[in-house]
Amino acid sequence: MASGASKSAAFMLLILNTGLYFLMIVIGSWAINHGIERSRETAATLTIPARIFPIYFPMGNLATGFFIILSLLAGVVGFTCSITGLNNVFLWNAPNLHAAYASALASLSLTLLALGFACKEINIGWTDSALRTLEVVTIIVSGTQLLCTVAIHVGEEDAVARQKNLGGRY
Repeated sequence: MASGASKSAAFMLLILNTGLYFLMIVIGSWAINHGIERSRETAATLTIPARIFPIYFPMGNLATGFFIILSLLAGVVGFTCSITGLNNVFLWNAPNLHAAYASALASLSLTLLALGFACKEINIGWTDSALRTLEVVTIIVSGTQLLCTVAIHVGEEDAVARQKNLGGRY
């Protein structure tokens, strides 16, 4: 049956995404801490337009600040949605799958937004190795989150079809 394969695929992808989103949180938190500690000494040597730039990081390029903040936000939301999604997928009924799909879709949208800034930062170039790691993790988690969202959606459609066949009972 398609729901068994979809359930195991969604469950394994949620476990993988939990680890990847946690890695995004750790690297993003380190980058923000590093930026806060070193921005005062390096921003003093910049010219006026760059010095008053609200999101300045002493590493990377001008897209780095936006990328780090959005990847940290996507990491926190994705980690939380993956943890709650594990419970919802484990129960595997229509109301829980609706909740899992909605949270997976919200997490996917934030992850794709962070992916856009990762691509922009790669395009501009001149990044640190820790930022390259965060870029790679963001690219990988975007793909796995997309696959997970699709697997939950397939299971959701199957659960709704089963619910209609049972006459509305769960």
